[in-house]
Amino acid sequence: MESKGKQGEGADAVVTRAGETGLHSKSKGFRSLSGKDLFFRADKIDLKNLDMQLEKSLSKAWSKDKSAAQRPREDWEIDLSKLNLRYVVARGTYGTVYRGNYDNQDVAVKVLDWGGDGFSSDSETAALRASFQQEVAVWHKLDHPNVTKFVGASMGTSELRIPQANPSSNGLNSLPSRACCVVVEYLPGGTLKQFLIKNRRRKLAYKIVIQLALDLSRGLSYLHSKKIVHRDVKTENMLLDIGRTLKIADFGVARVEAQNPQEMTGETGTLGYMAPEVLEGKPYNRSCDVYSFGICLWEIYCCDMPYPDLTFSEVSSAVVRQNLRPEIPRCCPSALASIMKKCWDANADKRPEMADVVRLLEAIDTSKGGGMIPEDQMGGCFCFYPTRGP
Repeated sequence: MESKGKQGEGADAVVTRAGETGLHSKSKGFRSLSGKDLFFRADKIDLKNLDMQLEKSLSKAWSKDKSAAQRPREDWEIDLSKLNLRYVVARGTYGTVYRGNYDNQDVAVKVLDWGGDGFSSDSETAALRASFQQEVAVWHKLDHPNVTKFVGASMGTSELRIPQANPSSNGLNSLPSRACCVVVEYLPGGTLKQFLIKNRRRKLAYKIVIQLALDLSRGLSYLHSKKIVHRDVKTENMLLDIGRTLKIADFGVARVEAQNPQEMTGETGTLGYMAPEVLEGKPYNRSCDVYSFGICLWEIYCCDMPYPDLTFSEVSSAVVRQNLRPEIPRCCPSALASIMKKCWDANADKRPEMADVVRLLEAIDTSKGGGMIPEDQMGGCFCFYPTRGP
């Protein structure tokens, strides 16, 4: 009889293999088990208790998702449904700039797809995302006629449709959610670099040189007044509107100036524009922007590139060890040449504040000319005429 009872019990029972890791539950009929071959009886499972636990877990997850969906937007977040991308303006290592439209406004959209190349490490991706958040944090608070107007940004672009070079059935594609975008006003005049290249042969009238220099100096002075160091001042990061007003752009490496200069170190910027202290990895402050401005001022006047025959490594070494600077042409008015030299002084403490540079530029008289003389017009002692250049 005993064996029959055991047989009946075995016939009524359904057994299930729990696996090598064991099974743990607070439900009735379960024990904390471990071992290679573990079994439990199905008729001992408290299904009611399991249903209550499942309902509780789902309710908790639903509440969490609901609260996330109802999270208030940051004041810089955009509504991606209102953003329409039209075509590519420029491509970079980690992102692409598009021309588009947002809420009936003409905009430029920088889309960053970190890790999209398949080569970026997790640490690199994290650094780029941090840089993006830094750019947004800096940019959305700025308001100045010589700083590109920030429209908004998004930390995820899964809903953003990207126009393709070779359209598929719908001509659109969606980026993964890890991608981000920043939206700014669209400036049709292109970069200052492009404008200077177009005028490389004929050069610029002196009054235009000073106007561009004043726009840049006023924009930098404003940034510095907000304790912001741009850290990558160069003609490629300056944009022009339809009336040739210059506006500072690209705050990807900008940061709020540290109270302790020791906290701001590292080679940040573009070789050729970087101050000696930055090249050497020494502590620096906003005066590194003043140095870069001095190089840009030379570029604006000469409509040329500094150090065209040197490699980056040669420039870096010579700037630090030999005090290399661009050669100022003899036809450059002394007032302007003096500003260049003051701005790119090797001693950061001797460089003027950008507010002082603004005042020096405002005092320059452009009524008698003084612009760079094109090569095909140079001859004899032409540089020494009272009225020189355009």
